[in-house]
Amino acid sequence: MIDADTFRLDGRLALITGSSAGIGLALARGLAQAGAAVVLNGRDTRRLTEATGQLRGEGLQVHAKGFDVCDAAAVEAAVDEIEADIGAIDVLVNNAGIQRRAPFHEFKAEDWQAIMRTNLDSMFIVGQAVARRMVPRRSGRIINICSVQSELGRPGIAPYTASKGAVKMLTKGMAIDLGPHGINVNGLGPGYFKTELNAKLVADEAFSGWLVNRTPSRRWGDVEDLAPAAVFLASDASRFVNGHILYVDGGVTATL
Repeated sequence: MIDADTFRLDGRLALITGSSAGIGLALARGLAQAGAAVVLNGRDTRRLTEATGQLRGEGLQVHAKGFDVCDAAAVEAAVDEIEADIGAIDVLVNNAGIQRRAPFHEFKAEDWQAIMRTNLDSMFIVGQAVARRMVPRRSGRIINICSVQSELGRPGIAPYTASKGAVKMLTKGMAIDLGPHGINVNGLGPGYFKTELNAKLVADEAFSGWLVNRTPSRRWGDVEDLAPAAVFLASDASRFVNGHILYVDGGVTATL
């Protein structure tokens, strides 16, 4: 018999990086609606304050902690403060990410480095800081935000594709090392969603037409489509799911 409470997150604390807008904010809202207290993160103080107020206005348990996910010292200090002032982190969602677009032969080295630093290095830095505290407790959930680009390429985004492919394999490696300590590490792979990151693509009628026709579900994803999958991976319902990448993509990765 399935107990619906298995999917509840009451009494748990979740840290979501890059959560002042877009996918990160939607994931934070979903986890909070399932009962978790959430800690929003971002570098833009104004947007972080607005997002925190928005979720609190919905009656959700919300805290905020602004820090640079690429700065190891800042991350260590922030995680220490969260655990001391708010509580032990039970769930980490590594969501922070950026995008840059250009043909491979024209791509700037500084843009490559920025993508790798934000999309990949931050997952190692924040993941390690939180995991070190989860290990003695022998409990925890880490969700790394991957992408359909963890599996598929597209013109003009080779570095982004490389970063998300690396996140996929980092997730598997983390699951192998942390699983014996009672920690589950999985990936959540969004398809094409209507977010600020994809605003230009959403507005491009030719691209949108191609994407909708290529997607078996025949539409762009809405950020709200992701939250139930995140709740599943954060909850006891996924207690024997480890090292898995769950694609929420309308079927994009299922078809040529």
